[in-house]
Amino acid sequence: MPGTIASALRLDVEAAVESIVHFMRWQLSETLRRKGFVVGMSGGVDSSVCAALAARAAGADRVFALFLPERESDPDSLRIAAEFARQLGISHATEDIAPILEGAGCYRRRNDAIRRVVPEFRDDWGCKLALPAGGLEPGRINVSSIVVRPPEGEEQRVRLPPAEYREIVAASNFKQRARAMMEYFHADRLHYAVVGTPNRLEYEQGFFVKGGDGLADLKPIAHLYKSQVYQLAEFLGVPVAVTSRPPTTDTFSLPQSQEEFYYLLPTSTLDQVMYAHEAGLAPEFVAEEVGLTPDQVRAAYRDVEQKRVTTRYLHLGPQLAEHVDLGWAEANEIDRMIEAHPTTAARPAVERRAVIEALP
Repeated sequence: MPGTIASALRLDVEAAVESIVHFMRWQLSETLRRKGFVVGMSGGVDSSVCAALAARAAGADRVFALFLPERESDPDSLRIAAEFARQLGISHATEDIAPILEGAGCYRRRNDAIRRVVPEFRDDWGCKLALPAGGLEPGRINVSSIVVRPPEGEEQRVRLPPAEYREIVAASNFKQRARAMMEYFHADRLHYAVVGTPNRLEYEQGFFVKGGDGLADLKPIAHLYKSQVYQLAEFLGVPVAVTSRPPTTDTFSLPQSQEEFYYLLPTSTLDQVMYAHEAGLAPEFVAEEVGLTPDQVRAAYRDVEQKRVTTRYLHLGPQLAEHVDLGWAEANEIDRMIEAHPTTAARPAVERRAVIEALP
């Protein structure tokens, strides 16, 4: 039946928001023991939803929004993010991270790597990484290219050798890591917790930078598919100026979609493919629903599985030679029992001691 997968992704939005807000309040008071939330707002739907949830969970007076542009950011992103922060009534500040990136050699290192494959490339040219079109076709090898464009000229596309690709990505990752550093500066001075903003596609498929946008104290929407984030956005009053923008990386100086850089599919289609893969649905059934061929769905399934494996490293914390007991076992077991106890799931954190005493 057409629309079955899309229908399965529909949420009881009010209940979902209530559950996430309860989670955020509990984590803030009981696990993290902080006074409020810091949210890096990019002008995209994920960070906007997280800011709105944080305001509901802690109150607008205990949320601090950060806008973290650099010289290659889309100026509309800053304007849109600032307008919504004002609408929410939350405190906010702009931190231009370009000087940090200059000092770390972000632009220089990236451009030097580009010049090894495009010798005529100049610092005032636009650039981005791009996967080949038709990445789900049989036999297609998905090797990224560098796309460059002079100020007055046509785009050029050159396939990247592995070393240059890795160096361009490594240099670009300074941007996410500099943003995380600024978020934690403000979190430390305010005694706040940092809210991570990945949706399920980004979290599960490893579309984040370790020590950068992957670094946070809690990630309240990491279980939600992108289409479900849009459902929350509508309920929470996120402006059309945010929700109508196509998802972008906002990392390179040329416009770059997320599927062009990483996913191979538009996020609305990938939502359904990932859900179908998790549910064990046959490619033939899925193909009819999402407008792909069965072979393309099989290729998408393989890509989902491969990304889970190859990005596992991003999810790992520091590995220890031997276990070190930090004395948290008892507290963790109490928290687990509280969460599992059928009569206490909705109780506020202030009742924690009474809940503990009531447990068998």
